[in-house]
Formats: sequence, structure tokens, C-alpha cells
Amino acid sequence: MKASELVLAGDGSLYHIHLMSNTLADKVLLVGDPGRVDMFKQIFDSVEYESHNREMHALTGSYHGTRMTALSTGMGCDNIDIVMTELDAALRVEGGEWKEESDRHLQLVRIGTSGSLQADIDCGSHVAAAYAVGLDGLMNYYREWDAPMADMERAFAAHMGPHVRLAAPYCVEGSRLLLGTVGAGMHHGITATAPGFYGPQGRTVRLHPAVADLNERLASFGWNDAKVTNLEMETSAIYGFSHLLGHEALTVCLIIANRPKGTFLNDYHTQMRELVGTVVERMV
Repeated sequence: MKASELVLAGDGSLYHIHLMSNTLADKVLLVGDPGRVDMFKQIFDSVEYESHNREMHALTGSYHGTRMTALSTGMGCDNIDIVMTELDAALRVEGGEWKEESDRHLQLVRIGTSGSLQADIDCGSHVAAAYAVGLDGLMNYYREWDAPMADMERAFAAHMGPHVRLAAPYCVEGSRLLLGTVGAGMHHGITATAPGFYGPQGRTVRLHPAVADLNERLASFGWNDAKVTNLEMETSAIYGFSHLLGHEALTVCLIIANRPKGTFLNDYHTQMRELVGTVVERMV
């Protein structure tokens, strides 16, 4: 493996996430905000490792005898490309040397915030993504991408209509195991992942979205009795990489905006702490 391809820090950890095989747990909790990782210090019984680098704040500890790593990703699928590649690589790098094989597999749960596209999913609700639709195009850059849900992709593309300047959408299923355990009792549906916050999520400030009725089209799409419940910026890439690399992944989101109703939850920190605590308990 060329040094320019798999970039390592001076201590042999992965360049961006600053984790290596012995500091990375098999259960990984992903959050966007680096400051949110501090919540886990109040939940874990013990902490064995911590690092900071740009948007990536890593913390490995134990809760009721179960070892976990909390890691911030920052915002967007471009960051997820880095985080997921390096998490998987960390399982295969020891002493700065690359191993082709690893018998370790990760369980990853993203705990995030999101906007609801369905009027009946109010602010403060919890949504677990059974499926993800990627509007970001990221997985199309990988030769190994095998379109695991080609039928859903075709149905989604036909539903949305042709917009030749937009990235080709892709669809992928999350972990059924984690959906049934971590996601129990939550709203289940399809999470759409956008490559930005404003135009790509149908917002107009000075510039206008290329698809004027984007959110309405998304909200009216369904697959296997699931509707597009919410719109955020990371899930499709997490699910895509997990599918290709052999990991289990689930996203659970706290709804802080209801787009059809035009409502927004400004102070959601108490609700987020409760959701984080719930996910940690269910991971054990």
C-alpha cells in the first residue's frame, strides 16, 4: 500500500480519524458535531483513549462492560468517504503495516439530527433509516458499487423524473439487525441524503433549487411500504460503504425540523442527550 494512498499519521494511526486497530472498538457511534462526543464521557463508565483532529473527535471507552468508540464525522458525505474508509482500514493496519485480511466487523450507528418530510413525524420524534437514498452520487465513484437495490433505484429515478445535471441516485438498505434492536419503537422509513443543506434540500435563500418541488417528490416516494421520512447529509454513504466493506450500519435521527409544517426545534440538546443514552443502552 503506497504511503500516498493510505495516509498515516506519525504514530501509525489513520491520518484523519487518529484511530488504529487497538484504539478502535467494534461498536462505533457516529455523530456529526465534534462537541457532541463529550456527551459520551458522561455516559461511559471508563475512557481509555481520546484524540482530536479537525472535525474528528474520537473517544473509546466502556459502558457496562461493552467497549465502544464515539467518533465525530463533521457534515456531509465527503467527510463520510474519509471516515468510513479509515475506520475499515484501521482494522487492517498494525504497526504501520497493511494486512489484507481482518476477522473484525463493525457495528456503526449514526446518531444525528434531521428534517422530517412527513407532516405526521413531528419535531422531537426519532427516525431509524431502514433504507437510504443517496442524492450525493458518492458511491458511483467506486468500481465495486454493485447497485444492491437496482429495482428501487430505477423506481426512484422514474418517480423523481430526469434531471441530467444532478448526480445519479443510489439506494441501499441499512442493517436489519440494528434496525430491530437499536431502532425498536422508532419511526422506520427511507432516509434521503443530500449533498448540501440549502439548494440540495429544497431551500431558497438567494439561489433557487434546480428541482423546485424536490421535497414533495421525495415525500411521495415509497418502497416496500416505507416512505421517505427525512432528509439529511450522511446516511447513504455510511450504508453504501458498510454494504461494500461488510459492516452493519444504522442511522437514527432526532427530528428537529418538520418541512411540510415549517416548524423547527431550536433547543434540542436535552432530547439529543436522551437519544444518545438510549442508543448506548441498546448497543449493549
